Amino acid sequence: MRRAAAVRLSAASATLALAATAGVVLSMPQVAAAAGNATGYASQNGGTTGGAGGQTVRATTGTAIHAALCGRASSSTPITIQVEGTINHGNTSKVSGDSCNTADGVIELKQISNVTIVGVGGGAVFDQVGIHIREAGNIIIQNVTVRNVKKSGSPTSNGGDAIGMESGVRNVWVDHTTLEASGGEDDGFDGLFDMKNDTRYVTLSYSVLRNSGRGGLVGSSESDLSNGFITYHHNLYENIESRTPLLRGGTAHIYNSHFKNISKSGINSRAGAKARVDNNYFEDSKDVLGTFYTDQAGSWQVNGNIFDNVTWSEPGDDNRPAGPNPQSNTSVGIPYSYSLDRADCVPDVVSRTAGAGKGLRVSDGN
Repeated sequence: MRRAAAVRLSAASATLALAATAGVVLSMPQVAAAAGNATGYASQNGGTTGGAGGQTVRATTGTAIHAALCGRASSSTPITIQVEGTINHGNTSKVSGDSCNTADGVIELKQISNVTIVGVGGGAVFDQVGIHIREAGNIIIQNVTVRNVKKSGSPTSNGGDAIGMESGVRNVWVDHTTLEASGGEDDGFDGLFDMKNDTRYVTLSYSVLRNSGRGGLVGSSESDLSNGFITYHHNLYENIESRTPLLRGGTAHIYNSHFKNISKSGINSRAGAKARVDNNYFEDSKDVLGTFYTDQAGSWQVNGNIFDNVTWSEPGDDNRPAGPNPQSNTSVGIPYSYSLDRADCVPDVVSRTAGAGKGLRVSDGN
């Protein structure tokens, strides 16, 4: 990414003064919002461009991120926030302004649009601080690590979700991130990547999700069916108990991802959800696809997947595994173009490209 010459914030307003003391440096609005273009469903519904064309800010604290949002001319003024360093509870405070709605102890992207948050330099780590997207649109999050966000114990943030979206969210692209916990619900953690209450047109790409009881969900309950059009591609799910993801209603496209050590259940399509599952590699796991823990079934279309040392439980009223020989029981049309890597190449491709700090590398098809 090109960087424009940096200029220090003036003290013309209290918000900008706060930003200056909190570790923000502004650059002229000449850099692109993020490397590459949004893929999958995030490319639909008008596309996802984040802060492209707006000012670029460098932030080293959570308070600085909030100050940058609050210092915009309006809640929709495009902005790219380049983050470097460790964001934690000690440096993440609420900032007030007409163009923001922030809170302590969480990166709050609420009632705003046209924002990119991208890790730069030595890397960006959100340590026990989650990212909350609510009533927002056109958001890009790229090249960051979010770890050990708790819903119980101390400190807590974002209901225990690494990245959570809710309430009328549209067009979010999360790319080249590392989302991780250190255990399951009993250890105080919740989901790594959750969407609920009318969240649509989202892509999670080239990311690592690991060491958690719950990978993520679409829909908070069997009655929360207003979400959908989600793409997951070139991701690694490793050492996850379940929800890779859990789908309640809606449509999801899951391709070229590596699932390893999924211990309870994987892609859980239920309550009328439809999942297209293309050229993934499932390894050393259990019940990686089906309808689980409910009598309200979902469906799936499967193409070109590899199941390597995958075990399957017996079917029952609340347990309908797709295996041991998964077959399609629906058809899912995909409105965007995409290229598939061979399933047998997926573990190698994903290991080279997925996660923060990989130089934003993507598959070249070889």
